[in-house]
Amino acid sequence: MDASHNFFLLLMFLHYVIVSSDDFIKIVPNSIGKIPVEVGTNFTATCHLLEGSGSTSDDIEWIWGNVSIEKQYYHKINERSVSVTVNITSDMKGWLRCQVTLKTLPVKRTHGIFLEAGYLPLKPKNLTCIAVQEGNDISPNLKCYWEPGSREPLLDTNYTLNADEGVNTYKGICNQKLAKSCTVNLGTFPNHMSIRVWVEVNNALGSVQSDDLTCSDALCFVKLNPPLDVQAVAEVNFPSSLMVTWKRPIDILQKITYVIRYCQVDSDVWLEVPESFTQAHTDSFRLQSLEPFTEYVVQMRCTQEGLQSYWSDWSANTTIRTAEDKPASAPDLWRIIQPTSDNRNVTLVWKPPVKANGIILNYSLGIAQEPRMYERHVVKADNATFLVELPPGKMANIEITAVNSVGESPKATLFIPRSEQELPGVNSLSWSVHDKELQVEWDRVSPFPIGVLLSGYLLEWMYVHKSVLYQQWKRVPHNVTTTTLTGFIAKKRYNVSVYPIYKRSQSIWHIQAGRPVTVAAYIQQGSPDQGPVANPKAKKNSAEVTWKEIPLDSQCGFITNYTIFYRTKNTEHWQSETVKANIYSHVLTDLASDTDYVVHVMASTVAGSKNGTDYNFKTMKYGDGEVEVIVVVVCLSFLFLTVFIIMFCLRKREVIKQLLWPQVPDPSDSSIAHWSPDFPIKANMPKEDVSVVEVDVFDGKSLCEEDKVVLPLKKDKYLSEEHSSGIGGSSCMSSPRHSVSDSDESDSGQTTASTVQYSSVVASGYMGQTPNHQPPVFARSESTQPLLDCEEHPDLLNESGGQSRNSYFRRGRELEPGALEQDCDKPNGISLAFCPVQEEDTSPSVEDSPPSGVCYMPQQNGYRPQ
Repeated sequence: MDASHNFFLLLMFLHYVIVSSDDFIKIVPNSIGKIPVEVGTNFTATCHLLEGSGSTSDDIEWIWGNVSIEKQYYHKINERSVSVTVNITSDMKGWLRCQVTLKTLPVKRTHGIFLEAGYLPLKPKNLTCIAVQEGNDISPNLKCYWEPGSREPLLDTNYTLNADEGVNTYKGICNQKLAKSCTVNLGTFPNHMSIRVWVEVNNALGSVQSDDLTCSDALCFVKLNPPLDVQAVAEVNFPSSLMVTWKRPIDILQKITYVIRYCQVDSDVWLEVPESFTQAHTDSFRLQSLEPFTEYVVQMRCTQEGLQSYWSDWSANTTIRTAEDKPASAPDLWRIIQPTSDNRNVTLVWKPPVKANGIILNYSLGIAQEPRMYERHVVKADNATFLVELPPGKMANIEITAVNSVGESPKATLFIPRSEQELPGVNSLSWSVHDKELQVEWDRVSPFPIGVLLSGYLLEWMYVHKSVLYQQWKRVPHNVTTTTLTGFIAKKRYNVSVYPIYKRSQSIWHIQAGRPVTVAAYIQQGSPDQGPVANPKAKKNSAEVTWKEIPLDSQCGFITNYTIFYRTKNTEHWQSETVKANIYSHVLTDLASDTDYVVHVMASTVAGSKNGTDYNFKTMKYGDGEVEVIVVVVCLSFLFLTVFIIMFCLRKREVIKQLLWPQVPDPSDSSIAHWSPDFPIKANMPKEDVSVVEVDVFDGKSLCEEDKVVLPLKKDKYLSEEHSSGIGGSSCMSSPRHSVSDSDESDSGQTTASTVQYSSVVASGYMGQTPNHQPPVFARSESTQPLLDCEEHPDLLNESGGQSRNSYFRRGRELEPGALEQDCDKPNGISLAFCPVQEEDTSPSVEDSPPSGVCYMPQQNGYRPQ
């Protein structure tokens, strides 16, 4: 409560100080309102302290807005007065204050004036006034216009429009800072009366007045409405004229002047009928020299005759078409020649006549070919082409006319010569693009052919889209060598051709075209719509990438180059090689063998590029011819090895024969007769017979067996031992000598391992060989095979049997019949058995000795009797 009470007392004190400041401070000039000041001038104000304030001029401070003015702009008049001078600018608007610090009280007192900057009003210029028609009368409101100037006064300004018609003065007031028009009401429009008009402008800084606008007749300020009910009528018998009719816009005025203007539809070039051609009281007019069957737009306006008054606005558009007339110009005839293997396909094309003067119903086409062949065709108006087949060695003359409901047009002709009779063309052709138009320039025909006249040039530009030919052409005079072509589509490739057009007189004048000069052109290029399709053919360390040219519809510009990008499948880094635009294949070298690659081709124009699709390929493991070389080397090596083996076999045939087919000893060549055994030969060697027994090598069975003679052997007295005959067969084995008496031990020093000689050898065949069927013979043969016990120790036989036997056999002695029973099977190999045969055995048998005349085969546990 105390704080709010103190704040209230402070406000009351400040109010007392401010309110009572007028008792101590005065400012000259003093004003309780706004003080207008002119921009660009200096303003001086003086602050004066009254008596009793207790302060001096040193206590005075000038403040503009919220900023203190520097002391250098102060001027001390006396001890109680100080003036200040400021320059007025356009943005200066606010309070200029004088602040004084009182010595008697610790407060400051302020007194101020409000300044508003502005300009003096400018004099209005070009004062004009107008009174418009309302219905059948003139409006009493006179509206005037002027130019107030470009400078805004900044201060509130009053514009007063004054109109004095001699008796009364009428005023119209407009309160605006910068007014450009104002309206004054005249009560009733003063027809045929003199009138004076002017404008006064006032603001706080001053006033100004415009020049007077005086008119001897107030009708000079009047602006009428356009003529009423304006119509245009076409007349059938007058195809080049129109009848225009109208009505007066107002009846109170007697003399009105009219103006008619007209133009073709879609044209901005107007033609006006002079106002002198339309009299004051007329209400119709005939427009002449118009184009037949052409739409026209007609407008009218009017004004007061004899006064420099305002023209009315133009009437609304009135559109009308003139009547139909026969065509005034011929069709524009042209041709497109496409040579084939046998004929020339000539496509006749034409445009309707420029001055058709009506609706074309059909075309009359005449074709004259040699020899004296003439054809007449009627072609409907909606078809502007006709196909003719013309052999290269023939010529034709084409005539065409257009027909409408009124008549037939002039005739257009075109001569097509033989292929070898074409006239020369221009020397060169160039083009450039300017503002999306094609600027074409060419050289004149040189040398000029004799007997013909150059009538002009024909420029043709065409493009193909989805197999459809779009063609346009344009004719220019013979003295023109440059022209501008329009109607092009961006990113489409055009073939632009120039044909010189000749006139040639034979029996009549023929129109004939010379040879064309053609260039390709784009009005605007872009990046290709599609990229080339790569087709790589891989080798070991290279790959040939081929591609086809992009279709013309998709090129969108001139191809500048192709770029081949390739990389291995497991990397992201692309390598590239660039080739010219006319090359469609390229060989990539330094590739790794047996490696996967990715490749694509990019086509580029001046406006951008387009990549083709990626294509994967793999290089070969072997290069060209390497597989063939390897096969040839292997085959030659095998051949050489085979030849070498054959030669080696031929040279070593004896060795191989010995290895594969070993030599079988021939018993007939044996030297057993000269053999010296371990035992000396006794003088009286008794005769002994030898029996031959074949034994199977594989199953160990005896092929020869005594008839029911089996002698028991003691297992403890004999030891078995196998002995090989050395020639792959089995032989009768002899065991070490065993005796039942002690006297046998004296002979134990002798072994059966010593070299002995067989008494006889019989071969039963080797490796399936069949021996010669000859009677067995005795032969000598040296061998390490031990003899049978009966052969080795014949004395045992003498001891046991009391009869002496000799184990030596004479060479060449044959076996006696019945000595050996041959009931056996021949084995696959050679089986031999050698056994001594007793002629007579009358000796008693010994228990432990084997019986004589029996051949034993060695077994695991003793001998087996054979």
